[in-house]
Amino acid sequence: MKLPSNAELEEGICAGNRSYLARAITLIESRKPAHQERAQDLLMRLMPRSGKAHRIGITGVPGVGKSTFIDAFGSNLTAAGHKVAVLAVDPSSSRTGGSILGDKTRMARLSVDANAFIRPSPTSGTLGGVARATRESMILCEAAGFDVLIVETVGVGQSEITVASMVDFFLLLMLPGAGDELQGIKKGVLEVADMVAVNKADGDNKKNASAAQREYKAALHIFADPHADWTPPVLLCSGIHNVGLDTIWDEIENHRKQGEKSGKLDEARRKQAVQWMWSMLEERLMSDFRTHPNIEKSLGVFENNVSQGKLTPVLAVKELLHKYRGG
Repeated sequence: MKLPSNAELEEGICAGNRSYLARAITLIESRKPAHQERAQDLLMRLMPRSGKAHRIGITGVPGVGKSTFIDAFGSNLTAAGHKVAVLAVDPSSSRTGGSILGDKTRMARLSVDANAFIRPSPTSGTLGGVARATRESMILCEAAGFDVLIVETVGVGQSEITVASMVDFFLLLMLPGAGDELQGIKKGVLEVADMVAVNKADGDNKKNASAAQREYKAALHIFADPHADWTPPVLLCSGIHNVGLDTIWDEIENHRKQGEKSGKLDEARRKQAVQWMWSMLEERLMSDFRTHPNIEKSLGVFENNVSQGKLTPVLAVKELLHKYRGG
């Protein structure tokens, strides 16, 4: 099927046409140089129409119930008149087969909601590539009229920090029964969380959930910046029973109003744009480096020599850079 022109894509996206939105996201995910050039032109056309939405990142340990939570949370928002787009960051999907398509089917209500849009991440296998496509997809979704963007981390590790760097509010979902889960939380994730919500706080889990809430509050107190304007709350919720989700949204709105009033929301987005520029520059430079004729044919030899102790990493880098610069 022939791809519409950028003018047609722009018109279709601004009219809220989901088919054109999906095809535009496919365009920005493409690695073909011609497609990438077209994608950047389309983004420049649409950027003036973006930037107004709530950008929310959601992460959590495996089994925490992210899909069920997002399905209920997003459905509450569409029922209140919002338009919700769900994007996923999963750099592991090309290696493991991923579960995001399964997650999409588990979001039973949102997947058939006329005011919702769910998009799996590209299976590029690299966090940088997935993050670029997700950031650019956010611009397209905002231009299409979605006023709440939910970016879900499906993979684990660095993807959590990456998502936190592209959203306005970062929500960490946790399980009842702090103990082992608390030990497994990376300090860096707690430091960037704007809220911790203990999910599955229902039935026999209520007592454990309250205990976990106290543990997480204590942990956040240790990492909290005493000069910060916002103190991350720790709330209880149940995605499956739709309990506590309205309170979570109220806190997200309070955070946004506070950021708008102080100017910190705009400041954070400006910093994110600059960080995005630098991360893209690093990605492009590394790609150019690896595919350079003088490097591509000898990189394996250098790696082998370093792994066998025949060459130090520092000297290997020095020689590789010399070759890259035409030496």
